[in-house]
Amino acid sequence: MAKLVLIRHGQSEWNLSNQFTGWVDVDLSEEGVKQAQNAGKLIKEAGIEFDFAYTSVLTRAIKTLHYALEGSDQLWIPETKTWRLNERHYGALQGQNKKEAAEKFGEDQVHIWRRSYDVLPPLLSADDEGSAANDRRYANLDPHIVPGGENLKVTLERVMPLWEDAIAPKLLDGKNIIIAAHGNSLRALSKYIEGISDEDIINLEMATGEPVVYDFDDKLNVVSKTKLD
Repeated sequence: MAKLVLIRHGQSEWNLSNQFTGWVDVDLSEEGVKQAQNAGKLIKEAGIEFDFAYTSVLTRAIKTLHYALEGSDQLWIPETKTWRLNERHYGALQGQNKKEAAEKFGEDQVHIWRRSYDVLPPLLSADDEGSAANDRRYANLDPHIVPGGENLKVTLERVMPLWEDAIAPKLLDGKNIIIAAHGNSLRALSKYIEGISDEDIINLEMATGEPVVYDFDDKLNVVSKTKLD
């Protein structure tokens, strides 16, 4: 029975300061480091061994993966970093304080931007100095697919090729996989895996640094879902 473990990165510096982060590359806070280390401890205690690891190209997720693997004595396993696991792009909201944004645009509007499935945030133009188009880690991507903002629907569409081409085949082959990524890229994956409706997905939360374990049968049906805490 194959296992898939999802870990939302530990608390980041911008989580701590209540800012929209998205594709902005910020580090873990001290608390975030502790959460990631604890995730590794929980994985080790559960006796879960991995064959492959996946993470985004953002520091907070990469470090979370490394702390979790180090804590479970599995830092050596093959690892893939991919932009497809990045957090959803919050567009022009990135860097803004969430409370101040609510005061500026209204709490209801900001809630819709944050939680709705298919409403886009205000977009960031490609010529903005904060655009991902200016970041070397995305230099090999077609400029037309570098987003100026995403909702969860678009995030799911971005993640699915990775699932279909790399992750699902390995799970079908009985391999165990760990993914350390972000709240929304993991919510998107969970939506697909569990068949969660567009309406119900807004209620799914991914706690920072707490591993979620899926067990699959040989047809890739979910047999069980467990949170390690």
